[in-house]
Amino acid sequence: MTDSGLVDGLRLSVLDQSPVPEGSTPGDALQNSIELARLVDGLGYQRFWMSEHHAMDTLACTAPEIMLARIGAETKQIRIGSGGIMLPHYTPLKVAEVFRTLHALYPGRVDLGIGRAPGGGPVEALALKRERKTPMQDDFPEQVSELLAFLGHQFPADHPFARIRVAPEMPGGPDVWMLGSSMWSSAAAVEFGLPYSFAHFFSPVHTRAAIENYRRNFRGSEYRSEPEATVAVGVICAETEEEAEFLSSSVRLLQRRIRMNDRRPVASPEDALQELKLLGDVSMEEGEWPRYFVGTPARVRDQLEQMAGALGIKELIVNTIVWEQAKRLRSYELLAEEFGFNSQEVAAFASGRTL
Repeated sequence: MTDSGLVDGLRLSVLDQSPVPEGSTPGDALQNSIELARLVDGLGYQRFWMSEHHAMDTLACTAPEIMLARIGAETKQIRIGSGGIMLPHYTPLKVAEVFRTLHALYPGRVDLGIGRAPGGGPVEALALKRERKTPMQDDFPEQVSELLAFLGHQFPADHPFARIRVAPEMPGGPDVWMLGSSMWSSAAAVEFGLPYSFAHFFSPVHTRAAIENYRRNFRGSEYRSEPEATVAVGVICAETEEEAEFLSSSVRLLQRRIRMNDRRPVASPEDALQELKLLGDVSMEEGEWPRYFVGTPARVRDQLEQMAGALGIKELIVNTIVWEQAKRLRSYELLAEEFGFNSQEVAAFASGRTL
């Protein structure tokens, strides 16, 4: 980190939610995710994570583990992972089996990000329950402990699960991350000694407090000797400030709609601007930094480095939602160029595709 608060060699990763542009299909959105993964693999991004959401017209990825199996085969070096698996919907053994399978296919490249959010509304959460006659148990810490025990063969000898070997058995295993957007998740990452990723683009109010709490209280564990934290932020880059602001209207409307429980696909910028005008101004919950960093690559880079420097972290995870797939890919290309990632690969990819 430099005296100016900027971060030397800041790493960038990708969180993809398979957004569905209006006028296209969820199948198109999933194919868009595969195309994006291939691009950012060549550009030099650190990792490619996919989120889990349920029963939404807006976001197509309900099963990140299935997408990761395909994306691992389409990429060569980038780490792939869940951002995240919503653990309360599943048994720890099943999650361990799924991600050990991914690890066997792509050893040394798999991240298992876990969270406790439902990834949908209360009705969807109920439908995902196997036992519906009792209230949802808040046993997330116990689930995490069991998951880690399955992955690491850590059950006591007299435990009934001690004899279970999670197949496929391979050296090493997926790298487990704690995900969240609250102080609770920060404390959970400390308790388990796990690396931590905070969803700033989703909930920007407690970002600094959560990261500082994690870094201050972290004690070394078998998973990390030192704290490792990332923050997921929204980014839209374009050649001009005007174009970036224009493109961002789609995600600004998306955020407004979600607050009204409106989960329609991503609107075009033209339609979004008209609808935003009709909705009128309303204050959005914001924190020290905006949810989305919007502008030219140089401006966005400066803002990202300042944020990472203020938080004392060395990696940010970028989430980009715009209506047009070509513009989304171009945003990631521009950011990679600005940070000096594999510029030859950027040029080679762009030359084969008309923007």
